[in-house]
Amino acid sequence: MANEGPLILIVDDDFDALEWCRLILEAAGFRTACFQSGDAAYAAMGEEKPALVITDLMMANLDSGFDFARTIKEDAAFSTMPIIIMTAASSRHGFDFAPKSEADLAAMHVDAYFSKPADPQELVAKVRELIAKGN
Repeated sequence: MANEGPLILIVDDDFDALEWCRLILEAAGFRTACFQSGDAAYAAMGEEKPALVITDLMMANLDSGFDFARTIKEDAAFSTMPIIIMTAASSRHGFDFAPKSEADLAAMHVDAYFSKPADPQELVAKVRELIAKGN
């Protein structure tokens, strides 16, 4: 599908999760770039700045998504870029990383948080909301 919409960067070490997210976002009119590591995704961000990043939490390490989000927010070129964390940590491992407040989101260096599986309509709505805030 050749979309002309904003570029959304998706990072997840689970190929099925990448594909699920890619299909939902492309059906909603967004362009996507998918990566299985934060390092690869961050390197690609220099080629074309995405409008938003969606990242898994637990990849190579328990907190890989937090590290990736912090790296983005600490880079002046990307510091205002919206970031969504989407994770299955609570359902698969019993961890509760879900933010309870805006302060929790800020401490995570993210703008939104979803547990997997996310509701596709809610995810697309949040992506649109965050991109609109950035423009």
